[in-house]
Amino acid sequence: MIEFWLAAGLLLLVALAFLLIPVLRGRRAQREEDRTALNVALYQERVGELQAQQQAGTLTDEQLQVAKAEAARELLADTEGADNGRTSKLGKWIPVAAAVLVPVLALGMYWHWGSLEKVQLAQESTQAPRTIEEMTARLELAVKAEPDSAEAWYYLGRTYMTQERPADAANAFERAIKIAGRQPELLGQLAQAKYFGSDKKWSAELQGLTDEALKANPDEVTSLGLLGIAAFEDKRFQDAVTYWGRLAKLLPADDPSRSAIEGGIARAREQLPADQQVAEQPAQPAATETGAVLKVRVQLAPELQSKVQPGDSLFVFARAASGPPMPLAVKRLTVADLPAEVTLADSDAMMPQLKLSNFPQVILQARISRAGNAKAGEWIGRSQPLASTSTDQQLLTIDTADGQAQ
Repeated sequence: MIEFWLAAGLLLLVALAFLLIPVLRGRRAQREEDRTALNVALYQERVGELQAQQQAGTLTDEQLQVAKAEAARELLADTEGADNGRTSKLGKWIPVAAAVLVPVLALGMYWHWGSLEKVQLAQESTQAPRTIEEMTARLELAVKAEPDSAEAWYYLGRTYMTQERPADAANAFERAIKIAGRQPELLGQLAQAKYFGSDKKWSAELQGLTDEALKANPDEVTSLGLLGIAAFEDKRFQDAVTYWGRLAKLLPADDPSRSAIEGGIARAREQLPADQQVAEQPAQPAATETGAVLKVRVQLAPELQSKVQPGDSLFVFARAASGPPMPLAVKRLTVADLPAEVTLADSDAMMPQLKLSNFPQVILQARISRAGNAKAGEWIGRSQPLASTSTDQQLLTIDTADGQAQ
């Protein structure tokens, strides 16, 4: 900023020069005028002496005229070159007072209408920020320089959120809303900031903000994501799947946040009752499949025949050998169906993006659960990792107490 103040000081000196130089010149002209008046008085005194000598008879008329002419030439020589310019009507004190007031007025006008922050921001904008802290400092300078910029407040709020400063972010989004109006995106961002700022406690205010945002724009992504998070935290897993499912449809295929949303949907589905998990999958015959198709024969170990009941639920599913823990495909039967031949295919996928054909190796499992829980039961059978492209029928025997299988 030293360059700015040096330039301002130089301009101030130029302005003062225009005011003070005429005053200094006026003083010089006054001195010249005083000297001229003295010379005229001396000339008149000399003429008076010559006339007195002429009257006394010491000078003739001719000598008087010659002496007066000589005195006149001396007066002309003394006053020649004197600047008898015009005297300022303003006097000498008004320019001096103006010279004092100009810097004061200039400084006052600058603080009222000027903006040092804009100058600094313009200088810093020539270089890209190196850290998130530097970016935050620039945005804070931007909103200080342009407090009526909704865009600056919006980006400042987003930056605060990345720094886990939700309270500051909420204040920034509120300022943006006051300037730009209740735009759906701003409402969603404000609700998100308030939610994380209140330690993830849902409230009527947050519900109102998201409802207003989605009413104006049903595809407002921040509100959909936030409602999914709130539903998941409140163990309303079906609502979480619904909101996140709507959000996933809006994201481009190459969006980096898409995988996180899909992972959240998978975790929410795992929390649903088993019958809801299976019921949501479309029933398609395996013959129509063009992707991976695994044929599995499931049987019960003879020593367990007396330990199960015909109505116990049986879940047959495939998991990725290396990847997400949720099942890639699942079928539900009962113990009464054993032994049974089951086909697991891409059409049985829990999510369209998590198909058997998307993973090179899978592990087959069959679980018996009297309570109908696909995640925990009494008995289980587990295969070794196998290729998802395998066309051979796999034999899966249920022979281990659930919880002991590795």
